[in-house]
Amino acid sequence: MTVHVPAKADYAVRAAVELARRGEPTKCRDVAHAQDIPLKFLVNILSDLRRARIVRSQRGAEGGYWLVREADKLTVAEVMEAVMGPLTTVGGAPPEALDYPPGNEALARVWAALDTRTQAVLGGVTIADLVRGDAS
Repeated sequence: MTVHVPAKADYAVRAAVELARRGEPTKCRDVAHAQDIPLKFLVNILSDLRRARIVRSQRGAEGGYWLVREADKLTVAEVMEAVMGPLTTVGGAPPEALDYPPGNEALARVWAALDTRTQAVLGGVTIADLVRGDAS
């Protein structure tokens, strides 16, 4: 089975880790350079993270981006969902929204279990874990 993690999600997590490491307002270009993320792509990602209230930003010479919460209170799942929506979808719909015909209820439970396990893994790893290199 192939699990597809979009580049946008990977970049978002890497950006959050970089902001956590720095612990102070950081310019977008500095995050892009440190994490080898295309600058234009990162601008959009940080905008998504700002709308999700994961980062804040301030303009000006002393401005930049920073995490709203402590890194040990922010999970990989939250960052990924902020930029890509639900972690598990079937035909674009979250598992709980599926409406299968009679006789296919077991399949709906499989997708729900996949979502539960994905949430458990990605929700069990914080940005602070990644900064420390402790994620497993």
